[in-house]
Amino acid sequence: MSLYGMMRTGVSGMNAQSGRLSTVADNIANADSIGYKRVSAEFSSMVLSSAFGRYQSGGVLVHNRSHAGEQGALRYTASNTDLAVSGSGYFLVQDQSGAVFMSRSGSFLPNSEGELVNALGYKLLGHPLSDGAPNAIANGFEGLIPVNVSNRFLRAAPSTTGSLNVNLPSTAAITPAGQLPSANAANAQFAAKTSVIAYDSLGQEVTLDVYFAKTSANTWEVSVFNRANATNGGFPYAGGPLETETLTFDPSTGALTGASANSLSVAIPGGETLAIDMGRTTQLASAFAVLEAKINGNAAGAVERVEVDPSGKIVGVLRNGSRVDIAQVAIADVPSPDLLTRETGSLFSVNDLSGTVRVGIPQSGGFGAVIGGALEESTVDIASELTNMIQSQRTYTANSKVFMTGAELMDVLVNLKR
Repeated sequence: MSLYGMMRTGVSGMNAQSGRLSTVADNIANADSIGYKRVSAEFSSMVLSSAFGRYQSGGVLVHNRSHAGEQGALRYTASNTDLAVSGSGYFLVQDQSGAVFMSRSGSFLPNSEGELVNALGYKLLGHPLSDGAPNAIANGFEGLIPVNVSNRFLRAAPSTTGSLNVNLPSTAAITPAGQLPSANAANAQFAAKTSVIAYDSLGQEVTLDVYFAKTSANTWEVSVFNRANATNGGFPYAGGPLETETLTFDPSTGALTGASANSLSVAIPGGETLAIDMGRTTQLASAFAVLEAKINGNAAGAVERVEVDPSGKIVGVLRNGSRVDIAQVAIADVPSPDLLTRETGSLFSVNDLSGTVRVGIPQSGGFGAVIGGALEESTVDIASELTNMIQSQRTYTANSKVFMTGAELMDVLVNLKR
């Protein structure tokens, strides 16, 4: 073993501990950075080949490891646009040049255009809502759009789906065929009636009158009319029923039979079609009762506040109390998140080592949930970092002693000729 080799080994050890102290410094400096993932230093030996009977000192290699896949603690805030991921996955943000990055830092605020941006001004990306369903590329960032929660515009949503489930009295009298509501006669008779409110494409209310008439044992007719077409508040309606269906019940259970109609398809003025589920309607020996009446859609109104559900759907709550889906947050992951490339601003970018990106919706396909009104804290543990600092300091000092000892031995060697 040469003295130079021993000194080089000591220098290698000091360099390695210096690198470890750099990660400690980075971690401590970012202990309060939202979404920051700690970095650690790992060491491995570097061995040099030696002749038999002789030992050649090598050195040490330092590898920096990013713990990007660790879950940080959640801290709840007063801002509904603060977001956190509980589980696997990353938010996607886009810079001014169009480059897309992954991040667990979910501190977002609306900019002047209503787009959610982080502290760097990068825009949060989401899936476009097409017919109420996200529609984007699964293995890339194409098709994603900035999430916009602007409250400057009125929003209206037509009614497309709903449910109306009632109990029909099994003891009701049978209505003569000529007096059924579907006949739209002035003397129409019925056993029960209820009404629901739907909305057309402009957000205008449409009141639907729903009539139930018993046509035979265990068989009922349900007819839907637009109240705006009523004559003197009732029959006959101008234009007749919007939809008529026949419900058939099992006499032993009071539930709909498999051959019975179980839904209504109602054409709402304005070109929309409203599908109303009636699959849980019953015929029991009890009074008529509405068990469920729910129709989607809303009248025109301005967004007063936004809420985010665990699936990443951003819902706008209008001033009139209605709720409308306005955006869908996108989430992404890679096979090896710890190998993502670290970027400024607690961001990560995809590389060959991390694997191909997979984009989807929170709470589906193994992705975690989005928590609104919360932020993910840094994964740095100050106590552990201070312990690592002390350990690195001691080891650095020991390596420096090795170097100093080698230098002293070199002095002895040089002085032998004197």
